[in-house]
Amino acid sequence: MTTRKSPPQRPGQSKSRGRDKRPFEKRGPKPHGAKKAGPAPAPRQVSDDATDRGERIAKVMARAGLCSRREAETWIEAGRVQLNGKLLETPAITVTANDKVLVDGKPLPTRERTRLWLYHKPRGLVTTNKDPEGRPTVFERLPKELPRVLTVGRLDINTQGLLLLTNDGGLARVLELPSTGWLRRYRVRAYGKITQADLDGLSDGVAIDGVLYGAIEATLDKEQGDNVWMTVGLREGKNREVKRVLEHLGLSVNRLIRISYGPFQLMDLPERDVREIRGRVLRDQLGDALAEEAGADFDAPIFHQAMPEEEKKSSGTKRPGARGGDKKPGERREGSQGKWLTAREGKSETDRKKTAKSERSDRKQGKRGNTGPRQEKVSPRSRFRMTSEPKPRKEYAEERPSARPRKIWADDGIVEDKQQQSREDAKKRERSGPSKGPRRPRGGDRS
Repeated sequence: MTTRKSPPQRPGQSKSRGRDKRPFEKRGPKPHGAKKAGPAPAPRQVSDDATDRGERIAKVMARAGLCSRREAETWIEAGRVQLNGKLLETPAITVTANDKVLVDGKPLPTRERTRLWLYHKPRGLVTTNKDPEGRPTVFERLPKELPRVLTVGRLDINTQGLLLLTNDGGLARVLELPSTGWLRRYRVRAYGKITQADLDGLSDGVAIDGVLYGAIEATLDKEQGDNVWMTVGLREGKNREVKRVLEHLGLSVNRLIRISYGPFQLMDLPERDVREIRGRVLRDQLGDALAEEAGADFDAPIFHQAMPEEEKKSSGTKRPGARGGDKKPGERREGSQGKWLTAREGKSETDRKKTAKSERSDRKQGKRGNTGPRQEKVSPRSRFRMTSEPKPRKEYAEERPSARPRKIWADDGIVEDKQQQSREDAKKRERSGPSKGPRRPRGGDRS
């Protein structure tokens, strides 16, 4: 008698494969032409017009740029929001495009295109809308042409560097999440001594006072006196994370500068200046996944357009009457466009420029009042006054007055010196130089 052997079964394989496990009375005939079960169909893509499902009202208010989600919930509890003519009491409600939402009696503003700005925050400013202690805030120092913006994260009052601003609350929330994984780099100056080996120990994370901090990339750049300079990179950004971690290593941070946030760099952005990221660059850096998660809208219109850089420089910086003050933005000055000239045209152009230059110099001299003879200004209290026509000086060879007659002693008493005149004549001849004519003999003609 032979025994039929069954084929070996795989581990975990059920013996009742292919059987219908339903009760007998609930079984029914299989439909004609039924096929075997295949892979599950892909989920249906949600259309862009998702007005049927709607969104939370706090999210809608944040997207409109009025406030953050947390502030929207506070406004709703304070009775500032109405929905379809009724006062809203709870933020746990979903609204669609067909609902009418009023905030302080005014409808929600039309949603603007998702935008992002880079701001170089200086020290001494608080990253908050309103400080209870009365300290200056970041939003008080922003340019007036910017729309209402939100900050992506925060910086302490003594921390400076790159701060991201956006008009989309959903984008701000997504970029702040640690799950986004964007690296934030800081330049740190701290008091104390440390080695690179100590900093490498932060790559696995550290727990301080029951708080677990994630992996930190730290590099020792240089030692400057009693201070050290480091470059620190982290992805979580908890409250005072850099300072607390370095204090755990025995360092005291005295300067902290954020130099990058994800793909956006501080670079050479001057302090207190704002620079907008172009829409195409922002879309490429976010990617499809982050843009969809944040609900970014890059097709909406722009209602708040910043002033161009050329117009900023031309307005308010040039004094009236300055060169190029009447020139319009984008307009070239006369003669600035190069072109070919013939020899005759070149000579005439050169002569014209010389003439114009001489006329300008003449006008400048006329304004200064330097034309005509120079006039001397003398104080009325001065004893020595200068006149416009000084007295002429006497020439050296001019005849001088005759001296008083000289008297001498003689046999007859005091008499006049008869040789005085001859001695004076001899002195005059010596001063005037030798005579030009032939010299006559003293004795006269003896022939």
